[in-house]
Amino acid sequence: MVSLKSLVSLGSQSALLVMVVAAAVLRSQTADAQSCPTELTSLNVCAPFVVRGAAVSNPSLDCCNALQSVHHDCLCSTLRIASQLPSQCNIPPLTCAS
Repeated sequence: MVSLKSLVSLGSQSALLVMVVAAAVLRSQTADAQSCPTELTSLNVCAPFVVRGAAVSNPSLDCCNALQSVHHDCLCSTLRIASQLPSQCNIPPLTCAS
């Protein structure tokens, strides 16, 4: 039969493994969160295309490459947060016409 000491040791090892995996996941998420601002900064090359009144009608290759390098979660989170700003600043919601 398995002794109580063996069960406690096995439980401790399992708990340690769970903690190590959780720490690795958190570290990965933190690294992704820290790289997001850098990724978004790379989109500055797209400014000539997205600024209202810009004479450029098509994005440059640099812009397309920068957009492709931004992680989907980073861009979506940023857009979601930006859309919440008006309500958090107690101003009317933004409405955009096409």
